[in-house]
Amino acid sequence: MFNFINGGVTAPIGFTASGIHCGIRKNKSKKDLALIMASTECDAAAVYTQNLVYGAPITVTRNNIRDGKARAIICNSGIANTCNADGVEKAQLMCQIAAEATGLTPTDFVVCSTGVIGQPIDINPIKNGMNELVASLNKDGSTAAAEAIMTTDTVKKEFALEFTLGNKICKIGAISKGSGMIHPNMATMLGFITTDANISSEMLKSALLEVVSDSFNMLSVDGDTSTNDTVAVLASGLCGNDRIETINDDYKTFVKALAAICEKLVKLMAKDGEGATKLVECFVSGAKEKSTAKAAAKAVICSSLVKAAMFGADANWGRILCAIGYAGVDIDVNKVDVYFKSAGGEILVCKNGAGVEFSEELAKEILVKDEVYIIVNLNDGEFSATAYGCDLTYDYVKINGDYRT
Repeated sequence: MFNFINGGVTAPIGFTASGIHCGIRKNKSKKDLALIMASTECDAAAVYTQNLVYGAPITVTRNNIRDGKARAIICNSGIANTCNADGVEKAQLMCQIAAEATGLTPTDFVVCSTGVIGQPIDINPIKNGMNELVASLNKDGSTAAAEAIMTTDTVKKEFALEFTLGNKICKIGAISKGSGMIHPNMATMLGFITTDANISSEMLKSALLEVVSDSFNMLSVDGDTSTNDTVAVLASGLCGNDRIETINDDYKTFVKALAAICEKLVKLMAKDGEGATKLVECFVSGAKEKSTAKAAAKAVICSSLVKAAMFGADANWGRILCAIGYAGVDIDVNKVDVYFKSAGGEILVCKNGAGVEFSEELAKEILVKDEVYIIVNLNDGEFSATAYGCDLTYDYVKINGDYRT
């Protein structure tokens, strides 16, 4: 149904992007300012962190897209613009500077920042670099924009796909950043999504909330919900499909396409977790309710002991049952089965809540792979859910021990 293609956020009709080093970050080899721009006014929607301490850009973005419209996204990396007395003023200035350089109005912008919390952002590098940023806008600029929003990420996160609405070929493109300070409850990272589908802002927001619930909200790297998390979607409508204004078949197709690209982002962010050596997915099936499956999967992925065991390739299945037990949901532990699976094979380690004999050698061979699946069957219903995470390594502590200095 969906064909993944090249192009990232500039794959959909009507979008250009750019990314440069303007001087916010000391390392001149690191880009630190990104711009995504549409050729026409877009329907827009966004979701934000649930942390009560949130970045000033979120305040400004909420106000700017209150009418469900936007034309562009401006984002810097290096400084989060959070917990600063002049934060809102600086975020508004970013929009104003970008507006003056592009001929738009300040309220046309989604504005985001990511990086160190509590340090004031110097607006001068942004002001001095804006003309270059705007001049660099192009249809191949998605990768530069993706690089410009990275902080401790080791790889860029960039995808695009095409799908059909009616008889029209539509596209969705996306970039994101996220490696640490990632934990469920909103999209715990920055994600920028573009589409040329014709869809109202109300339906766009509905689709985003639906997809975030099963993707970004099921992602955890370290249990820390960040302060600046934003996922924003701009829809240019230029692919020419019949406008989606209700929950119909086209809406459902759009949701599936959005979910497909968000799942790609989530898996890559989990695999690129700070210091991580492997992607860990927990699939829980056989639950009485969807919420039960989601809570159990999250508990396993968030467990520091499980994460440490995954790092050591230790088939310590008792830690998985322990995590399910404190997930706060109604399960019958005497029905729980647990498997480990990877490219190295599959092995049953727990049946009906009790251990079974298994080969430690095979288990080790399975768990040393860079993508590991923890499969849990509660054997108590028809609902399932997947959570995404990574292992916990020595390098995570190293990275975060001197992140600011």
